Amino acid sequence: MALLEIAGVSKSFGGVAANVDISFEVAEGEILGLIGPNGAGKTSLFNSIAGEVTPDSGEIRLDGIRVSGLGPVECAARGIARTFQVVRSFDSMTVLENVMVGAFARTAHAREAMREATETLDFCGLRGRADRPAWSLSPPEKRRLEVARALATHPRVLLLDEMLTGLTPTEAQEGVQLVRDVQRRGITIIMVEHVMEIVLPLVSRAVVLNLGRVLTIGQPAEIVRNPEVIRAYLGDRYAAA
Repeated sequence: MALLEIAGVSKSFGGVAANVDISFEVAEGEILGLIGPNGAGKTSLFNSIAGEVTPDSGEIRLDGIRVSGLGPVECAARGIARTFQVVRSFDSMTVLENVMVGAFARTAHAREAMREATETLDFCGLRGRADRPAWSLSPPEKRRLEVARALATHPRVLLLDEMLTGLTPTEAQEGVQLVRDVQRRGITIIMVEHVMEIVLPLVSRAVVLNLGRVLTIGQPAEIVRNPEVIRAYLGDRYAAA
């Protein structure tokens, strides 16, 4: 049985359909890409999976149990964590305190939260920044901080919303390594990304959205040869490849 099931999920805002009858499954330990042009409905779907919004119809199930509509706190408690396209760090707090916020999802004890946050910062390559205010971090460090805060909740499913966007090639490759290290911990990952040269070698499958609907689902090699995907998103460079 799939770890995460998206079953016929639809969501509209003010009469505008963001997601329309979206269905796919994610296997435990998989890295799945969620790709498509701007406005395709990727972040809207993330918001439904993470419990920030409730789908108008359909269900989202984790381990066969419905989680859609439970809200973000309960979804986090069940094992779904996320990062954001626009970084949402608590800038007046230190880096360590930011990650402790995530750790408090699993413990009420400050000492345990601090231990968990310190270990997670070490894993994410930020231990040397622990006492610095979050606002002082560089853009790639802020993205790692978001990942660290999410990991401190001990997720089973991690949603990464454009974690690698806007980074230099070296920074992006370091981010790819972090994603692989997270997967080695047994965490299932769904990634929204626009840099296809980075994301396609990383994922086992990709779900392509366009105009709020699933255009196709397949392995990277299939995706880049699909005429509909090339026309809607990838462009002429892939058509000529």
